[in-house]
Amino acid sequence: MYKVAFDKDAEKEFLKLDSQAQKLVSSKILDLQSGNFSKDKQLKGKHKGKFRKRAGDYRIIYLKENDYLVISVIRIAHRKEVY
Repeated sequence: MYKVAFDKDAEKEFLKLDSQAQKLVSSKILDLQSGNFSKDKQLKGKHKGKFRKRAGDYRIIYLKENDYLVISVIRIAHRKEVY
């Protein structure tokens, strides 16, 4: 079981989403909390070391810290704007 922590900006982005998108993103965050990282991709370039989880048209950008079992959600945004 992982602990999920939100960056302040990511929390604001999450709260701005419509309720249907919030439900979808919430279910994906629960997947992260339970350790389900299937189909997540590691990012390249300036985002190296971070991972991406798909939630419909939205992307959850997170950092996994294995030593502490903490997942830091850095960004939640539409796929056109997230990178």
